[in-house]
Amino acid sequence: MADRVGRRTRPEVTAQAGGQTAWVKSERQLDRERRRRRADVRSGSVAAASTVLCAAVVVVVVVGSPGWPRVHETFFNWGEFTGAFPDVLRGFWLNVRIFLIAEVAILVLGLLVALARGLRTPLLFPVRALAVAYTDVFRGIPTILLVYLVGFGLPALRLQGVPESPAVLGGFALVLSYGAYVAEVFRAGIDSIHPSQRAAARSLGLSKAQSLRYVVLPQAVRRVVPPLLNDFASLQKDTALVAVLGPLEALRQAQIHSADTFNYTPYLATAVLFIALTVPMARFTDHLAARAERRRAPGGGR
Repeated sequence: MADRVGRRTRPEVTAQAGGQTAWVKSERQLDRERRRRRADVRSGSVAAASTVLCAAVVVVVVVGSPGWPRVHETFFNWGEFTGAFPDVLRGFWLNVRIFLIAEVAILVLGLLVALARGLRTPLLFPVRALAVAYTDVFRGIPTILLVYLVGFGLPALRLQGVPESPAVLGGFALVLSYGAYVAEVFRAGIDSIHPSQRAAARSLGLSKAQSLRYVVLPQAVRRVVPPLLNDFASLQKDTALVAVLGPLEALRQAQIHSADTFNYTPYLATAVLFIALTVPMARFTDHLAARAERRRAPGGGR
């Protein structure tokens, strides 16, 4: 009996063709995997049932409310949705272009400001002080207020070379605002690198600049990718703020249609487009965060 139990709980080795052997899972291991699969199925079933129940309760409460017919006509009118969607989609591509251009500019500006804040040379103290003032000021100004100040203030100066396009001015305001936040993200990533990394790089003969470029920055950038993607998800939504300057982006197109029909369904069309762009970014951010966590775990590997 003891011999049978021992054989049943140990992995067995079976001969294969050509003299090779392969490990075969023991009955205990197979039973453990079956129980784990049953537990996963049971957990998934409970989660699905609770989700359906909660969704049904919400639908019943909303649809059964006294004002639902009016809300349905004002916000969920299918005819208004299809009528406004082409114009809203056309304006949405302007939001996408502003986002893509501003994203590159924000990364460059944020990294330069973060590096400037790390300067310790007395001669370059004014540069460091300017970087500190920039992050403090532009993180303290609400983004929509900054859009107003840049969009209407810069053209009023009548300086040569200042663009007059509302989309460009709005994008520039977003770069100033988000550049301050991204600079702090980069600075946190750089400060998170252990001093021993710099010391090891210097012991190999690298200068301070080379240590920063080849050792510190690659590790810091890899660490801050998830929070950077969160900032850019917010940037995608905040491109709608340039509507206050008048360019025909998605929100402005929705405003025009709503003003003509006194119906708010075009705003729903705008929301659907922004969600379609933001949700994949959020899931990609979660994936990167989970992968980084696995790498930090013992035995996680690369």
